[in-house]
Amino acid sequence: MSNQTTDQTNEPTVPASPVSSGPGNALRFMRSWRTAGIGIPFLVLFVALSIASGPFLHAQNLINIVDQQAATLCIAAAGTLVLVTGGLDLSVGAIYGLSTVVVGNLAQHQSPFVAISVTLAVGLFVGLINGLIVTVFKINALITTLAMSFVIGGIALKVSAGNLIVLNLNSNFYKFANTMVWRVPSAVLMMLLVVIVLSLLLTRTTFGRHMIASGGNAEAARLAGIRVNRVRIITFVLSGGAAALAGAIDTSRLLSAQAAGGGNTLAFTVLAGIVVGGTSIAGGEGSVWRTFIGVLFIALVGNGFVLEQIDPLYQQIVLGIILLVAVGLDAWARQRRR
Repeated sequence: MSNQTTDQTNEPTVPASPVSSGPGNALRFMRSWRTAGIGIPFLVLFVALSIASGPFLHAQNLINIVDQQAATLCIAAAGTLVLVTGGLDLSVGAIYGLSTVVVGNLAQHQSPFVAISVTLAVGLFVGLINGLIVTVFKINALITTLAMSFVIGGIALKVSAGNLIVLNLNSNFYKFANTMVWRVPSAVLMMLLVVIVLSLLLTRTTFGRHMIASGGNAEAARLAGIRVNRVRIITFVLSGGAAALAGAIDTSRLLSAQAAGGGNTLAFTVLAGIVVGGTSIAGGEGSVWRTFIGVLFIALVGNGFVLEQIDPLYQQIVLGIILLVAVGLDAWARQRRR
C-alpha cells in the first residue's frame, strides 16, 4: 500500500505549455480592458489635448463639454442597462426629438413641472411599448426600435408641424437646466444624479444582478426564477424615460426645439459611447461609469477637432474607426471565452 502511495505521489507533473497559457493571458487582458481600459486612452487624449491646445484646460471649457454632453450621458447611462440585458434601443434619438417638441409646446402655456412631467410620461410610455413589442411579440430589438424611431419621428413632426419652437428667455423653464449651483449648471447635476442612480442599480441591487444574468444567459436566468421579460421591459422603460429627460434638458438649455434634432446622430453617439466604454454588444457585461467615460472620450475627440480647427469630416471617420475597434475587441473576447 505504501509503495502505491509513493508512486502516485512522485508521479512527474507535466509543465503547462506556453501555448496553453495563451488564452488565459488573453482573457485576463480582456477583463482588465473591460475594467479600466477606456480610462487609459481617455487620460492619454486628455493629456494630449492639454498640451496641444491652451484653451482646453480652462475650467469653463471643461464645464461646457460636460454640460453639452449632459443629455447624451443620461441616455447612454440608461442605454447601458438595455444592452446589458441583451437588448438594443435605437429609438432614443427619436424619443429625444419627440420630447423636445412636447416639452417645448407645453412650456409655452403650462408650468415647467407640468411640461416636464408630461414629457417624462411620454418617454416612459414609448419605452414600455418598445419593451412589450420585443418581449411579448418576440421581435428583434434592433428591428423594433428602428421601426419605432420612424413612427416616433413622424409623430414629432406632426406635433411641431415641422416648425422650430422658440421659447422665452425669461420663462421659468429656462432655469430647469441653467441654474448655477457652485458654478455648475443644474443640467450637469441632474445628469450626475442619473448616472449615479443607474450605476448603483446595476452594481448594488438584486435587480442589477438579474439584468446581468438575463443578458448573459436568458434561458439559465429563467430556470433560476428570474422574470427575464419583465427585467428587459423595465430597462426599455428606463431608456425611454432617460431620452425624454434628455430632451427636456436640452430644450431648457437651448430654449428651442425641433422634431428632427439630430436623432440618428444622437443614437449613434450613445451606442458608440456605450460600446467604447466596454459594454458587451451581446449582453451580460457592462458598466454605467465606463459608459460615462466612453461618452466623454468621444466628446473630447470632438472638442479637440474644434479647438484644432480640423475638418469635421475626419471626426466622423475617426469615430467610426473607434466604434469598429471597440466592437471588434468585444467579439474577439467572446470568441476567446468560448
